[in-house]
Amino acid sequence: MLSAAFTTTQATWHSVTNMRFVHTADWQIGMKAAHVGAAAETVRDERLQAARRVVEVAEQAKAEFILLAGDTFENNGIDRILIQRTADILGRFSGEVYLLPGNHDPLVPCSVWEHRAWASHGNLHVFDKAEPLEVPGGVIYPCPVSEERSSRNPVQWIEATDSKSIAVGIAHGTVEGLQMEEPEYPIPRDAPIVAGLDYLALGHWHSTATYADSDRVVRMAYSGSHEPTKFGERDSGNVLLVEIQARGEHPVVTTIRTGRLSWTIIEQDLRQSGDLARVLGLLEGVEDPASTLLDVRIKGVIKADESQELSRIREIGQSRFLFSRLDDSCVVPYPDDESWVSGLPAGSLRDAAVRLFELADPSYPGQRPPGASFETASRALLELYALVNEVSR
Repeated sequence: MLSAAFTTTQATWHSVTNMRFVHTADWQIGMKAAHVGAAAETVRDERLQAARRVVEVAEQAKAEFILLAGDTFENNGIDRILIQRTADILGRFSGEVYLLPGNHDPLVPCSVWEHRAWASHGNLHVFDKAEPLEVPGGVIYPCPVSEERSSRNPVQWIEATDSKSIAVGIAHGTVEGLQMEEPEYPIPRDAPIVAGLDYLALGHWHSTATYADSDRVVRMAYSGSHEPTKFGERDSGNVLLVEIQARGEHPVVTTIRTGRLSWTIIEQDLRQSGDLARVLGLLEGVEDPASTLLDVRIKGVIKADESQELSRIREIGQSRFLFSRLDDSCVVPYPDDESWVSGLPAGSLRDAAVRLFELADPSYPGQRPPGASFETASRALLELYALVNEVSR
């Protein structure tokens, strides 16, 4: 439900020129990427290549401008040549580009925003004040960041409910409800409605996320980083194309892929024979390993005849992928005898282990309980041994 002031002016909105722009953020140009070793140089270069792809997307979509919602750079101490390279990439766009300082590159003395690169292209505009800026078709309400951390709501100053032009905000912070130890520029979930904005472009979180209001209209979103930055990001490597036909109209938000590198995590809990073969199959199935950074995490128990498969996983990862690491620190070999059973506390657990050993023998002469084939007993024994080792760590 729109606020009263937001609603009462709706009748006059439809004569206002429409807007089409690209929302992007968190480029983190200059990040070291030391956690991926020799692949770091490729990762760093790909962030600039992705910046070029953002401009291409904006041109193809006939966007009027690009909004870059903070953290364009990893920090204010990056190589100054990178600032010029970034400005030159953005300067090739035929429309306007508006850049917001974020918490990684805040607006402070000697920041990246004081570099002469921004004056070398007439279409580049750095937001250095929290005040409305009129643009063709509407008004932009910027919220530049001047310190790394703050508990202040950055959009609190915005009052656009009486605007007859399309009103777009741009801010860098954390939407209420996202888990973090300390709030960093907290932004209420109803911020667009309270402020009277048609759309609020956000930066700070690297995965794409949209927020619908009570009328199920998306008026606020994180574009996410234009190129993934690390393992575990849910949906990064995108930009958002935003189209608003008139003041008060529902924004049309389209996700467009700009990322090229894939950061893939493969996790496997080894509980039975064949589990390692499945991991190997997943590696074999990756379509573009040369553009994939791989993190394989396995734990559990392997038998002696499976050790070669573990070595094969490591070989394929290191030979085919842009980057690969294998964490097998929680893998333990299955013992050749039942001596480990004697270390179990007396009682039902040890009794169960002894019984499973008997049933795991294919030549067991006794009568088996229903469903207790030697294959089933072997898997159960393997799982029991894995659980015992997990508890003892």
